[in-house]
Amino acid sequence: MSELRNIRTAFVSVWSKDSLEKIISLLDDMDIQIYSTGGTADFIEKISGKVTRVEQLTGYPSVFGGRVKTLHPKIFGGILARRKETSDMEEMEKYGIPPVDLVVVDLYPFGETVEAGASPEEIIEKIDIGGISLIRAAAKNFEDVVIIPSREHYGELTGILEKGGKTSLENRRRLAGEAFGVSSKYDTAIYNYFTGGKEVRGPEIGYDHKQELRYGENPHQTGCYYGPAKSPFTQIHGKEISYNNFLDIDAACGLIDEFEETTFAILKHNNACGLASGISLKQTWIDALAGDPVSAFGGVLVTNREVDEETAEEINKLFFEVIIAPSYQKEALAILQQKKNRIILVNNNIDMPKQVIKSAVGGVLVQDRDIKTENHSDLETVTRMSPSENEIGDLVFANKIVKHTKSNAIVLAKDKKLLGSGVGQTSRIDALRQAIVKAHSFGFNLEGAVMASDAFFPFADSVEIAGKAGVSAVIQPGGSVRDQDSIDYCNKNNMKMVFTGVRHFKH
Repeated sequence: MSELRNIRTAFVSVWSKDSLEKIISLLDDMDIQIYSTGGTADFIEKISGKVTRVEQLTGYPSVFGGRVKTLHPKIFGGILARRKETSDMEEMEKYGIPPVDLVVVDLYPFGETVEAGASPEEIIEKIDIGGISLIRAAAKNFEDVVIIPSREHYGELTGILEKGGKTSLENRRRLAGEAFGVSSKYDTAIYNYFTGGKEVRGPEIGYDHKQELRYGENPHQTGCYYGPAKSPFTQIHGKEISYNNFLDIDAACGLIDEFEETTFAILKHNNACGLASGISLKQTWIDALAGDPVSAFGGVLVTNREVDEETAEEINKLFFEVIIAPSYQKEALAILQQKKNRIILVNNNIDMPKQVIKSAVGGVLVQDRDIKTENHSDLETVTRMSPSENEIGDLVFANKIVKHTKSNAIVLAKDKKLLGSGVGQTSRIDALRQAIVKAHSFGFNLEGAVMASDAFFPFADSVEIAGKAGVSAVIQPGGSVRDQDSIDYCNKNNMKMVFTGVRHFKH
């Protein structure tokens, strides 16, 4: 895979000359033939005088006020010709096209020109045509050509030249990827200028499907969805999916993927308000609904099993916005389609992106998706008493739910049913109190229930409150300087506690 290439010729056409002098000196010392244009050629002549101007090579002068300088077969032929293709090499010789091994470009400062409040005429003239074409051509032929697509990459080129000027296929391919990134960002800036900055360009973040939405989170906000060519779901009934629906659908699909046994979940505002696992789909639905039948009104439903007629009849008694399932029996679909606006989706179970992107502070935050899910072997018992097999099952069950619940989060569960949860609270103890109140309000007895926390307990007070409410076992990441206080309370009160070592914050 190394396929080392030597640099014998270079095409240099840049806006920013900062740090370029060292590069030119190195190219000159290595006796590398340099081709260049306009102001860049002037700069090189002052340093070494060893440069061939593009008009000498093409036989054409710069025309139309500099709009056309490099767009010529003798330039792009030398960049795009495939060295392994005999016919390409023969045509290069026939037409007197010299090969180009290195392309160095720094584009016109379009974004900076816009931000400086320049006139429309000035802004238009800063749309780089030749430079962007050089970048794309060199990146396309990365097997033979090294592309340096911006002044941010000058330092890397200096390093390459100082080490002899040889590049591997891996390096050229990586630089090609970065070059297309530069091209994409540049085109996005132009796109946003022409659209008034009112839209986010989908291809910039790697998506090719665009869907206009009725509005954003609220009616006064515009909204749009960008996604992959193959949609994560197929809509078979109902009204147009809204911005908030998309958020709930994303949360629902992420949550249901955690479970292998028959499971039904009900979500509101991205959090599970009801969830149960079992054997019968109908009973699983009934158990999930019992977790919070009030919040379930207008919710998003998701299951990992085909919806049958008997279950559909039960589901149809509730007003809900969206249902997601891998499939539906014909009879079940006929029941669910009785409400014309009800959104019915088939989960296509495609692989979700490995990274999560969010806008923040005028930019974007990128992180790896939280794909860690703890199982029995990940649990470390830290109390004298160990949880029973049933408690271990419930602890793992509750931990899956708390992972997908907004922080600070507490989940109470028993017999693989969600009994109550505290979501999005500013303190963990408030989240626990909320979970207990909700469980009691819907008639659940917490004796023998388990508690899951998305992060460690800073004090023993939460464990104490949970124990007095009837909780018998606790699962948490651990990691507090006061962990021992919580362990000691459990030991004194016949409670069990396991650590996972993994925090699952979800903001």
